[in-house]
Amino acid sequence: MEAIEARLAPSVFDLSGKLAVVTGVRRGLGLAIAEALASSGADIVGVSRHLELDGGEARARVEALGRQFCGIAADLSDRASVGQLITGIADLGRSVDILVNNAGIIHRDPAVAHGIDEWDRVIEVNLTAQFVLAQALGKQMVSRGYGKVIFTASMLSFQGGVNVPSYTASKHGVAGLTKALANEWAASGVNVNAIAPGYIATDNTQALREDPIRSAAILERIPAGRWGAPSDIAWTAVFLASHASDYMNGAVVPVDGGWLGR
Repeated sequence: MEAIEARLAPSVFDLSGKLAVVTGVRRGLGLAIAEALASSGADIVGVSRHLELDGGEARARVEALGRQFCGIAADLSDRASVGQLITGIADLGRSVDILVNNAGIIHRDPAVAHGIDEWDRVIEVNLTAQFVLAQALGKQMVSRGYGKVIFTASMLSFQGGVNVPSYTASKHGVAGLTKALANEWAASGVNVNAIAPGYIATDNTQALREDPIRSAAILERIPAGRWGAPSDIAWTAVFLASHASDYMNGAVVPVDGGWLGR
């Protein structure tokens, strides 16, 4: 019992001295994840296409917790920009311990009307850039024998959705990529897992929450009876970034208030 109790001590979630890269850090889930990781001791490299020159709210929250913040603006739909991002991270001169591949976009159109350019952009941001970044940083993690890679999947990693074929395809791809990388890297001490958020109260869901009919229909299906909060996802990310998840590999973890259980 002593060994088990020791592993369950709060220190198992301590990320002091770790460096975490969080994409999509400017708002919503990325902002909450960066703040939660920082509150557990990690320094943060925050990435966003429209990140303010001074790092904005993300920097303010991380530095208020006494941790270091470095902001890098990058457009994940542009492969040259992704390459520059990887170079910028390397130029920091610190090993990355945690990668949170969170950034993503969505395009809504029926399949018969979905433009190929929109399809390409969604797949590029949500899947291809995720792989390129994981590949670059994961290679270093494998060489060191330690690292945590966390993807943001979706309920549409399990379901088909309506009028979002590119998004659904990309998020199914994220689930598959999570498992594929875990199969290759687990033996090298690198944990690759994903979080699949349910309906979370962020800017992206504001229109749904303000629609009384849609909101009521959604809440009726969620056993927890409420919309999720960004912190529900953020603390799951802390768990997956910590030693508490050292024997988790290739998992796609729903944080959905029970949505999939219905």
